[in-house]
Amino acid sequence: MGVAGLCEICESRAADHRCDRCGTIVCLLDYDAEMGLCADCAARAKPDDRRGDTFRL
Repeated sequence: MGVAGLCEICESRAADHRCDRCGTIVCLLDYDAEMGLCADCAARAKPDDRRGDTFRL
């Protein structure tokens, strides 16, 4: 599935990723590839208290 258009966060670079949580299309700089989330969702993610290697939103 291709992603087309401008990044919905910075609105200046071409979008090439889609956030797994909210569906926002974002550029490489506004995407956290390790988490699969846009910068906004990644900033709100908190480490899960039960397991340090997972995240709870």
